[in-house]
Amino acid sequence: MSLDEFATSSGEVTRILGLDIGDRRIGVAISDSLGYTAQGIEVIDRKQVDWLLRISELIKDMDVGAIVVGLPRNMNGSLGPRGQLCQEMADELKARFHIPVHLWDERLSTVAAERTLIEADISRKKRKKVIDQMAASWILQGYLDSVRRV
Repeated sequence: MSLDEFATSSGEVTRILGLDIGDRRIGVAISDSLGYTAQGIEVIDRKQVDWLLRISELIKDMDVGAIVVGLPRNMNGSLGPRGQLCQEMADELKARFHIPVHLWDERLSTVAAERTLIEADISRKKRKKVIDQMAASWILQGYLDSVRRV
């Protein structure tokens, strides 16, 4: 797999949406149009917003050609209930939006994001507001780096 799969006729890569799916919140990140960098853009509160509608709006507004969903695995590589839920949600996204949906191992992405925010001396209250979108950014950046190497 390479970023060529997402290239338009002009050679520009359609954007890729990265999702860190949690029980209550979904962190969202977007790639740049060249497929080099990921940037966190928002957190969707699933209790307050129709998350599928919001994803639909983002796909349309940002010219999204694929989605990367973080797949939480146990440290031994097995899938637990959260991983199975993410697989089901990825299948739902693929069926609903008819674009490629890739699962990406997200082990320790939230831990890494939290550590980065602590090192930047961000208060606990502020960390809570951005941790999910930062984790989505880590997930998407890992995916982008892996497909760029191919």
